[in-house]
Amino acid sequence: MPNYDYRCTNCGYTEEISQRMSDAPITKCPNCGKETFERLITGGAGVLYKGEGWYVTDYSKKSSGGKEKDSSTAPPPATSTPVAPAKTESKSEGS
Repeated sequence: MPNYDYRCTNCGYTEEISQRMSDAPITKCPNCGKETFERLITGGAGVLYKGEGWYVTDYSKKSSGGKEKDSSTAPPPATSTPVAPAKTESKSEGS
């Protein structure tokens, strides 16, 4: 729920109140009791980042160690080529 700043135009009392966006604005001042409590227009807090930082899952590209890789400097992926079995000499038993 967002927080809204309110100020009474009669007594000057200010308060930050947490309300749903769908709730009607409060008009009665909790300090003086008059219907002069108005919701203020504020810039808001913006984006708040909590925690220690970014995680690998936060990026759209695959990365390791939390840093994005530049695909233009990365070596091409290794391709598998079929390898023929090594020939072994068989020694015949006998004289």
